[in-house]
Amino acid sequence: MSGILCVESVSHCYAGQTVLREVSFSVGRGEIFGLLGPSGAGKTTLVKILTGQLSQTGGTATLWGEDTRRLSAQTRREIGAMMDDLGLYDRFTAEENLSFYAALTRAQRSRGEELLCRCGLWQARKTPAARLSKGMRNRLALARALLGGPRLLFLDEPTAGLDPAAARGIWRLLEEEREKGMTILLTTHNMVEAQRLCDRVALLHEGRIVALGAPEALCRQHNRQNGLLITLKDGQRQWLENGPAAAPELCRWLERDQLAAIHSTEPTLEEVFLNLTGRRLEDEQCGAAL
Repeated sequence: MSGILCVESVSHCYAGQTVLREVSFSVGRGEIFGLLGPSGAGKTTLVKILTGQLSQTGGTATLWGEDTRRLSAQTRREIGAMMDDLGLYDRFTAEENLSFYAALTRAQRSRGEELLCRCGLWQARKTPAARLSKGMRNRLALARALLGGPRLLFLDEPTAGLDPAAARGIWRLLEEEREKGMTILLTTHNMVEAQRLCDRVALLHEGRIVALGAPEALCRQHNRQNGLLITLKDGQRQWLENGPAAAPELCRWLERDQLAAIHSTEPTLEEVFLNLTGRRLEDEQCGAAL
């Protein structure tokens, strides 16, 4: 298995409970890789292993060939992370938060100003972090994660609490960073976000990867109906099996100018996960997230 980030048969047990079970995947340069699963699926544990915060009980995980249990200082400087605890200083303004982290990462002050603008925070730059909305705090945490120009970025629900317009702005920013060569590992419950951003996704359930691939490919692969949903101009809806036998009927509607829309019956990622596991991606589990 090759890539910037390589995970091979990683398992982890905690307090007698198996949290991760033989997880394997790799992530290449410039790829946005999505890790999808409900709370308790093992996402947080896996990210902690990949960032060197936790040691797995089995298997190996490497970043640029280095074991994540023994990451060098240089490799750690190549990593950016936006996690659920955010790590902001509430009494500092948005601008002061970035200035403080810029000093730690030796980033130029102008980089902080650029990110405040790109994350839609310039007007709020003098506002203490404690007074920012949840969505604005998330954007500030993302700006901080990008401050040092990391080659690998870990993101946990980066657009949680954002309105659709603000979320699309963050998506564009992440796509721009990918075009520059940044690699991103993203955990999210937002299926629109996953399908818009991710080159590949891994569906994680009870510590196992139950499906892995490009979002569109997974949806096609699990298209059990394999049909066409037809909407006619008079409002009628018809279902046809997707195959050569549907051609004569489609041609007839086209010739009579009756056809309004054709939709294939591929499931969404949410439906794929439900079919594979019997659970929805947004399901919550009691207790702390694993």
